[in-house]
Amino acid sequence: MLTKVYGSAVFGVDATAITVEVNVDKGVGYHLVGLPDNAIKESNYRIAAALQNNGYKIPGKKIILNMSPADMRKEGSAYDLTLATGILIATGQIKGEHVGEYIIMGELSLDGGLQPIKGALPIAIKAREEGFKGFILPTQNAKEAAIVDGLEVYGVENISEVIDFFDKEIPLERTIIDTRAEFYKSLDHPEFDFADVKGQESIKRCMEIAAAGGHNIILIGPPGSGKTMLSKRLPSILPPMSLREALETTKIHSVAGRVKDNQGLMSERPFRSPHHTISDVALVGGGTYPQPGEISLSHNGVLFLDELPEFKRSVLEVMRQPLEDREVTISRAKFTVTYPSSFMLVASMNPSPSGYFNDPDAPVTSSPAEMQRYMGKISGPLLDRIDIHIEVTPVPFDKLSDETKGESSVDIRKRVTKAREVQVERFRESEKTNYNAQMGVKQIRKYCAMDESSKALLKNAMERLNLSARAYDRILKVSRTIADLEGTETVNCTHISEAIQYRSLDRDGWLG
Repeated sequence: MLTKVYGSAVFGVDATAITVEVNVDKGVGYHLVGLPDNAIKESNYRIAAALQNNGYKIPGKKIILNMSPADMRKEGSAYDLTLATGILIATGQIKGEHVGEYIIMGELSLDGGLQPIKGALPIAIKAREEGFKGFILPTQNAKEAAIVDGLEVYGVENISEVIDFFDKEIPLERTIIDTRAEFYKSLDHPEFDFADVKGQESIKRCMEIAAAGGHNIILIGPPGSGKTMLSKRLPSILPPMSLREALETTKIHSVAGRVKDNQGLMSERPFRSPHHTISDVALVGGGTYPQPGEISLSHNGVLFLDELPEFKRSVLEVMRQPLEDREVTISRAKFTVTYPSSFMLVASMNPSPSGYFNDPDAPVTSSPAEMQRYMGKISGPLLDRIDIHIEVTPVPFDKLSDETKGESSVDIRKRVTKAREVQVERFRESEKTNYNAQMGVKQIRKYCAMDESSKALLKNAMERLNLSARAYDRILKVSRTIADLEGTETVNCTHISEAIQYRSLDRDGWLG
């Protein structure tokens, strides 16, 4: 008897439907074909134990299971439930007239319980596209898959529930969530708030500009000046994600298996802070079985690199292309995978190895030669791709001891959101540009037009600071954002001069 059941394979951030054909014939043997990996090849042991512990068995016949398309490599243990259901129906142990209407996925425990899977959201999206009626999967992933409208999602805890659903037509409990309510419920309650930051008003201003235009930023200052504290609060002033952005972000985290159990749509922008010992593959993604890296997990959010010069230079250099293209392409001999990586880079660093450059009262100081070696760990092309460079100074005691609370993140975010709305309207006709930091050369020339006095000011700065052409574009982008925060149509000298101040690392003599 031949039976077909359906599962799905995740490749990159998209899914592909997999047809599992189960054929039972005379003879003895268990043959699994269709390029399965070791985790799938071992599934027969898990399936045999799970069926036996629930009153069923794999009969002593010749069973051939083909995972089609047979030339695509399948990986992971999520096909256990698909294969087990196919075997039960093909061997006549249960009925399965409607099994072709459902995608079935889940890893089996030996007692028949189901373990969570990766990529539930892209699988659900593909199931709806291909016209399947429903999706049966572990309970832990049900909310994640139920984000997709027009698809019946059933979370199950044990294979016995699936057997009863097909054989005895005992209905499963459908998982239904209100996507919009799930999305908006936690927007106005940030965990980290700018109201907790004492002093540092100029740095808060930089953070506001960076958030309003989606600009990359680097903070340079001695230990204890508040660089990490400020960086952790940046997501709290970023505009709320749109539903499209939330779906994109949840999809990537789903593929990586990073969505928390029983969590639906991700409503908060991601904040990733990898340790400086991270490898280049872990940062940009890849591996034998490609997985998204930290820059993709930061998509639509913030990637924070603390103590930037401590990262290996090779790790930092692989970020250069993703910072420009907003996506990363991983190429191997047999495949190419593209992951989105539109993130804000926030970096922090000490101004010297000791951390106390040019501080006469510091216990340890660094020589200019040591400074040059330290700063040499970061390449000029990478610094060029960071729009805002700002020096952070320690907060004096009278500010630290002041009980007055600063401006809250919610209030700052209102101004940022208003500026972003202006940019969304401006770039409405562009598919790839949503905010100022994403502008291309043509858009910069169109929307950042300067008068003669502004041109003279910028020309003087370019010559004195020896700025690159890329730095020139960055200054114009930041100027455009400052103008948007002020509600000004055109870029003027005030906006240009403020943007020039935010290129600290380009200044002659900064290194001593």
